[in-house]
Amino acid sequence: MRFSLRHAFGMAAVAGMLSLGAPVLAQSTQFNEAQRQAIGDIVRDYLLKNPELLQEVIAELEKRQADQQRVAQSAAMKESQKAILNAPHSYVVGNPNGDVTLVEFFDYNCGYCKRALSDLQALTKADPKLRIVLKDFPVLGPDSVEASRVALAARNQLSGDKLFDYHTKLLESRGRVNGDRAIAVAKDMGLDIARLQKDMNGNDVKAALAENADLGDKLGLTGTPAFIIGDSVIPGAVGLDPLKQVVASVRQCGKASC
Repeated sequence: MRFSLRHAFGMAAVAGMLSLGAPVLAQSTQFNEAQRQAIGDIVRDYLLKNPELLQEVIAELEKRQADQQRVAQSAAMKESQKAILNAPHSYVVGNPNGDVTLVEFFDYNCGYCKRALSDLQALTKADPKLRIVLKDFPVLGPDSVEASRVALAARNQLSGDKLFDYHTKLLESRGRVNGDRAIAVAKDMGLDIARLQKDMNGNDVKAALAENADLGDKLGLTGTPAFIIGDSVIPGAVGLDPLKQVVASVRQCGKASC
């Protein structure tokens, strides 16, 4: 069985129940202390003799949590559709009028985002009808926040292929990407640095980062990259072929899986 964070929480919950020596049911009724202890001992003994039940409990817990998360994410996507798909501070790669939109929440210091970059490049080359929206989601510390502040400000001076080239250069940078690195790349590309430094401290940039953070919270995003497409949130760098497949499904039936 694959070990996960939910798995760990499930094991901790079961371990906590065993260590207490009495189930919640026994504690909530009018049993005396000796009766509660006896019931707890029976449950503990039964679970120790049938440990496979723990796997069933954890599997059911994971299923329920996943179902709850999907329902919450679906509601959040409907409620925040405009902000997800058409926020003015996001930018579009590929066909701005494409029939399918793939949204990526990314962090410039995320190794998996660097890996996913080549997938996005391949998708835009292979699928002229695809619209890709890139959203700064700096979750990996102050360096990431500073890099995103500069990158958001750079969008006042760059657009189209040049903006994607700037984005690519930052993601392909070696080592930590911070504000200084983002400014250095901007300087190499001929941007007005005085204007850039002014814009990166502006209210528009602060509002953009706040909105993306709020969206991430509503969608239950816990890391980067995270892709939003159709009716689904896809966490992680899943690879080119799975992304192609989900794009094809959304194109066919409007859902990530038909």
